[in-house]
Amino acid sequence: MALETSPESPTPVRTVLQLVGGWISKLGRIWVEGQITELNRRAGTVYFTLRDPVANVSVRVVCPRAVCDAGGPAVVDGARVVVHAKPDFYINRGSFALSAFEIRPVGVGELLARLERLKQLLAAEGVFSAERKRPLPFLPGTVGLICGRDSAAERDVLENARRRWPAVRFKVENTAVQGTYAAGEVIDALGRLDADKDVEVIIIARGGGSLEDLLAFSDEALVRAVAAARTPVVSAIGHEQDTPLLDYVADVRASTPTDAAKKTVPDVREQLTLVRQLRDRGRRCLSGRVEREVQWLAGVRSRPALADPVREVERQEEGVTTLRDRARRCLASALDRAADDLSHTRGRLVALSPAATLQRGYAVVQRPDESVVAAAADVSKGDELLIRFHDDRITVRAEDGGTV
Repeated sequence: MALETSPESPTPVRTVLQLVGGWISKLGRIWVEGQITELNRRAGTVYFTLRDPVANVSVRVVCPRAVCDAGGPAVVDGARVVVHAKPDFYINRGSFALSAFEIRPVGVGELLARLERLKQLLAAEGVFSAERKRPLPFLPGTVGLICGRDSAAERDVLENARRRWPAVRFKVENTAVQGTYAAGEVIDALGRLDADKDVEVIIIARGGGSLEDLLAFSDEALVRAVAAARTPVVSAIGHEQDTPLLDYVADVRASTPTDAAKKTVPDVREQLTLVRQLRDRGRRCLSGRVEREVQWLAGVRSRPALADPVREVERQEEGVTTLRDRARRCLASALDRAADDLSHTRGRLVALSPAATLQRGYAVVQRPDESVVAAAADVSKGDELLIRFHDDRITVRAEDGGTV
């Protein structure tokens, strides 16, 4: 129920704090999970901060020393615990804290079960999908590296990468790689490198360790930050058998930091060898092609038409001469046959010609219109007749008695 207050009738501080304390006390006893930080033992009381495993929030916890000792030696800074506590609001100081009645360290089995549930949840959302993974650039100009300060992982990545490709450049972000603040620092470093346009690939590297040591790299916030990054990310956490959730969301998973350097940067010797092999292959292909063309050209030049073009002209000339002579012979033979046929025809015409008959002493009697008189009965007295001889003609007139 809201308080009714005004400048004329304000509510005293004690009333406000009493109401807040009353509201908080209604929560009752609860179980809270978190990570212990700033553990401090004072006489019979233990104070520590319980940090949320994902979000950057925390709460103060107060408990008797006996309760802390009952939790066992695992209750130390950085430990993951479950606390049975009652929310308390200290009215005199206006502060909030949890009063713990029981502390239970989270075992490895329980951690694995929780990580498996988180893994299934993220997989169902498609965060680990292979379709969203991006290929690494062949030769990155600048590589971002997130690792612990002066760590073996940093040395392995830098030394192996520069040994493979001496010209490669690195932008290193040193962060905590285990403990309470590791996930947050890695997320911040990832954001800075991802915003840098010169960085083409980011390596997150850490050496081996226990499940608790690598727990920061299974943090849900870190996994989602890697999934949202625009720059390809290589995960190089622990050894081959270590598989934090970062391995599933990263674009490429490397078994070790050394393996990350090998997968990110090509080997200059291997590339030079490959270039030499490709160059030799290209030279062989080009030489073979040129040799085949030279052989083809030699074959073409060896053909008679190109080897001795004059001989080919002569051969064609001989062919033309042969055809010409054959045509002449054929034409002469045809003319001779035609001349013979003409002589035979002329002889027949001469033999059958009326002129030949006239030449033997005969004459032809014709009328003036040159029609032939076939019988004396056809002639009347006084008719003018034309008598035609072989080489001349005379004109006569008919008289009675058939005499001329």
